[in-house]
Amino acid sequence: MDPIAPTLGELVAWLGRWSAGRGPLYLLLAARIRQLVDEGLLPPGAALPPDRRLAAALSVGRTTVVAAYETLRQEGRLVRRQGSGTRVAPAALEPSAAPGPRQRVTETSNPMFLHLLEASDGVLLLSCAAPPAPPPALAEAYAHLELPAHDLGYHPAGLPALRAAIARRYADRGVPTDPAQVLVTTGAQQAIGLLTRLLVAPGDGVLVEAPSYPGALDLFREAAAVPHPVPVGPDGVDVPAAIRVMERHRPALAYVIPRFQNPTGTVLPALPGRRLVAAAEEHGVPLVEDEVLAELDFGSGDGGPPPLSSYGTEVIGVGSLSKAVWGGLRIGWVRGPAPLVARLARLKALHDLGSDVPSQLVAARLLGDFGPVLRSRLAELRAGHAHLRAELARRLPDWHCPPAAGGQTLWVGLPYGDGVSFAQSALRHGVAVLPGSTMDALGGSTRRLRLHFLLPPATLTEAVSRLASAWAEYAPGAEVRPAALNAITV
Repeated sequence: MDPIAPTLGELVAWLGRWSAGRGPLYLLLAARIRQLVDEGLLPPGAALPPDRRLAAALSVGRTTVVAAYETLRQEGRLVRRQGSGTRVAPAALEPSAAPGPRQRVTETSNPMFLHLLEASDGVLLLSCAAPPAPPPALAEAYAHLELPAHDLGYHPAGLPALRAAIARRYADRGVPTDPAQVLVTTGAQQAIGLLTRLLVAPGDGVLVEAPSYPGALDLFREAAAVPHPVPVGPDGVDVPAAIRVMERHRPALAYVIPRFQNPTGTVLPALPGRRLVAAAEEHGVPLVEDEVLAELDFGSGDGGPPPLSSYGTEVIGVGSLSKAVWGGLRIGWVRGPAPLVARLARLKALHDLGSDVPSQLVAARLLGDFGPVLRSRLAELRAGHAHLRAELARRLPDWHCPPAAGGQTLWVGLPYGDGVSFAQSALRHGVAVLPGSTMDALGGSTRRLRLHFLLPPATLTEAVSRLASAWAEYAPGAEVRPAALNAITV
């Protein structure tokens, strides 16, 4: 039975004042339809009006509707087929509602539909890369928590003690930082969201890596920004290509992950990093450096390249404790020029008046002696990395699984087929994986999967066993196009 779709009049009413903004009309229309999909008003499978009918109802050209629908199709929110029209993309298939073993699903799935954060019963999550449990040090810190005797508890920019502790962490990494340059946020996702809200207007360009962190891509899409994707190679983002984008388009923001890039795991060397910072400053492009994974180094010993903020005073750093400690400790931050931080604090005050004070006190205590916490996490990551690679080599030897130098994930290449359709097959076998194409604004990485190695060894073994069963089922029905492993899109 098809989901109930709105009438044309209902949809027009729901769209409301969709064109009241700056930027191309198709992006403004796509942004409003995207919101309706994400809020559930347009459920999975619901039919949308034909291009011409919606265009006539909105008093716009048909090309505006076609471009908006196509933008959402590329994101995976809509499915367009000749003869059956335009529909909201299906949600990730639950094992009980999955199609038969020979039926293939080829539409791109948006990350929002992949149930990254909460698994159905019996499904193992290799999609959400976050520590599976809090470390003992976190419980100990809460046990010693002392609330202030005289404090209203409202600190839009963050608790002074935590801002100072974060500033010291930057200083220890060679980046002198004043606490006034630090804004505490409710996780790194809020940090990126605040920066997007402050710096990006509908129709503005945003430089992004391809592939990149899907949570940031969704925020930029929600802002109706125009993505300018730049490919990621073996040594990180293609800096010459990024500089060309800055020269030609002057994007409102550039978002990069230079160290243990999510999802490829690459590290941007120091010299290209300097060139990137210099170009951003020359062209007046705010450069946002995502440092959430920066300290998860598996043991190079030399500390690797310094933060991009060591090369220029205008670089904006984003970090959090969600990967080194626990996702449930919702502590993130922005490090940047003090005037920018002050503007962000005013914006944050409009939303929540400041992050949770007890969590900030606990975070300040942890950062006061962070070495043991980080070493314990790194030991777990190294063991999980080695175990997952060994199991993949044993059960799926034709998959391409290069080692990671840090971070939490492997960037796995399939020898044929595509990641989206295999992810559906894997879900039917009780394991959720993240297809590479959902993270790639260039439309590439179609034969890639991102797999994390944060689960216990026995669980990782079981997950790979399920992947192997799914692959054995998937292979006979896949479109086989043999390709050299070094030709797989990165």
